[in-house]
Amino acid sequence: MTGMTKWTVAEARAKSSEVIERARSSGPQTITRNGHTAVVIVAAEEWERKTKRVGTLAEFLAASPLRDSGMDIRRSRVRARKAEL
Repeated sequence: MTGMTKWTVAEARAKSSEVIERARSSGPQTITRNGHTAVVIVAAEEWERKTKRVGTLAEFLAASPLRDSGMDIRRSRVRARKAEL
């Protein structure tokens, strides 16, 4: 099983310690159920790196390449129609 990155649920359950260790040392480990990807196990450090927020929404918008593009976006003056809920 050297280099294996796909595991069935049964294999992952039986060898959970190995799945975790491989996720930490070799990268993401895919667990399949009925032949379809069910979950991917990744090391905590990788998860934190990929989900870490970089900057604020205002900073993101200010850095947009469209900021100085000269686009003229106008809001419609037409009132929104009423919806029955």
